Amino acid sequence: MVQRTLIHDAVDLLRQHERRQAVALIRRYMSENTEPGDSWRNVAKLCDKIGEIDLSVEAMRRYAQTPPLTLDRLLAYCSELAKRGRADEAVTAINGLPKDVQDGNTAILHLRGTLATQFGNFDEAEPLIRQTIDRAELTGQNWLSLAMIKKFSADDPDLKRMENLRQKYAAAPPISQATFYYALGKAYHDTQDYARAFQAYSEGANIRRKEKAFNAEAVSKSTDNLIEHYTLENIAKLTPSFCNSERPIFVTGKPRSGTTLVEQILTSHSQVANGAELNLFKAALHPAGDYSFQGARAYQQRSSDTDPWGEVARDYLTMLDQRFGAYGRVVDKTLSHARFMGLLLHCLPRTRVVWLRRNPEDNAISVFRNYFSADVVWSWSLDDIGRYFRLDDALYAHWTSIFPDRILTVPYEELVSEPRRWISRILSHVGLREEDAVFEPHKQQSRPVLTASVEQVRQPISTAQVGGAKAYDSYLDEFRQAYQG
Repeated sequence: MVQRTLIHDAVDLLRQHERRQAVALIRRYMSENTEPGDSWRNVAKLCDKIGEIDLSVEAMRRYAQTPPLTLDRLLAYCSELAKRGRADEAVTAINGLPKDVQDGNTAILHLRGTLATQFGNFDEAEPLIRQTIDRAELTGQNWLSLAMIKKFSADDPDLKRMENLRQKYAAAPPISQATFYYALGKAYHDTQDYARAFQAYSEGANIRRKEKAFNAEAVSKSTDNLIEHYTLENIAKLTPSFCNSERPIFVTGKPRSGTTLVEQILTSHSQVANGAELNLFKAALHPAGDYSFQGARAYQQRSSDTDPWGEVARDYLTMLDQRFGAYGRVVDKTLSHARFMGLLLHCLPRTRVVWLRRNPEDNAISVFRNYFSADVVWSWSLDDIGRYFRLDDALYAHWTSIFPDRILTVPYEELVSEPRRWISRILSHVGLREEDAVFEPHKQQSRPVLTASVEQVRQPISTAQVGGAKAYDSYLDEFRQAYQG
């Protein structure tokens, strides 16, 4: 029989949406139990889920120190550090290993290559990635890592090698197959062989669709619920928040709509500490249950705090401190915020939002062509992309009608065509003065970028991605029908 601990009690509290009480129990458990052990990995996952970054990292540190010390545990710890904005610490930990271990282990080579890629050090990353390919050529993640940082040519030996491996990948694990096909699609796209590119992307996407189906009906139902109940009249029934922080700058939009570019622009500013796709406000909103207005009212009614929504905001700000430190403004580029926008702007009444919009067809094919590490389940078919886009557009129209002064709409095509004008507007909207660095964000090489845009944001702002759907025009009817309803 498993012995009950404070962690079990914390899980029970989380099921009751009592996040703060649960965190208090986890802290107590960790202070009373300091010995290493394999169970710390599960504690880390729990802390990660509720946005407690410091506790998650500490739990993974204890897991890594569990005898017998292994490279697998160290790699898991370093991956947690990298994911949580502590890539420098991950690099330091890896550099502390003996040279023969650094160069002799494929997983370590892969992590070193990934970290170098995140920092934009592609010349350092490429030979590391190539070593992983030579040692494990039937691991698709290695090929995808290479595809992210290079441009293929028609006579490229890497492309020829991938074509020769294609039949062998039929016996590889599904995740390796999927990532390999996305990499192959990128190679064909670079060579302008769009028919074979689309076929490869489709093969990768079809493999991923077998993992999990997109529940369009459930998302549609929740979208309708948000629009019906988060009205100005209903929001006025919530107690006001007394949190006056202007620290976070929210950047949102669909994936591949230009959000990473705007993040890079803003983080080039001297008053902005950093930014990332955080997904932390959702964790802070855990007390509100399913994030519906009904859940919000239920939280407010049972809360004994005189400022319940300010308390949610302060929980979120504490998470920002754990992620970025206590100083400087922060860019939160979380793409799911459309589903929480009403409560987000209610909890943080002085914050502003920059919402990116892009030509739907360009946006759709860019989403379809990209392999997302997270489960973006709707991105695995053009039909699902069309349905999701339609629902996302409905939320955008709703929130901008309710908060017209706090949400700045930025058309991607105009941003890249007239960057100086739009960057000035963005800075004015979020309360930052103009500085030269923000107009050349590609020169900011010191911060890691964790998204699929890692190579693109290292380039000067250009219109190269505008009109990208034209090459795939004959394949877009499925998207058009679903998007137009």
